[in-house]
Amino acid sequence: MAQEALQLLVSMHRIVRHLRRSRTTTLMHPTQFLALMLIADEQPIRIGEIATRVPCSQPTATTTVAALEEAGLVRREADPVDGRATAVVLTDAGAATVEASGRQAAEELAKLLDRLDDSERTLVLQAGTILARVTDDL
Repeated sequence: MAQEALQLLVSMHRIVRHLRRSRTTTLMHPTQFLALMLIADEQPIRIGEIATRVPCSQPTATTTVAALEEAGLVRREADPVDGRATAVVLTDAGAATVEASGRQAAEELAKLLDRLDDSERTLVLQAGTILARVTDDL
């Protein structure tokens, strides 16, 4: 099982690198991309939660949010639960970036999956659902 797990890890890394290289809609660091996707799914979200869920350090999350804010993709506002704290939400430009990046990544991945026969493609897509469950708690 260890060898198969290693093969899966290497393959996932290669796919992610391929998708990152093919991405033309956004030229951002992978941590920024992950944070932006997380913000889109969980907004409003505090920076500490971003650090926990990306995962990265609190200073890295702060720097990442600052860069996304400077790019006009997110903004900070009062946390709806605790007005003393701030939460991060997408701007319209951030939502457009998330949509375009997601669409482009899905199209590029679909091209890779087109190399498989129907049963293999179905198996890989089912594995994606299972892997999403595994990573939900990371």
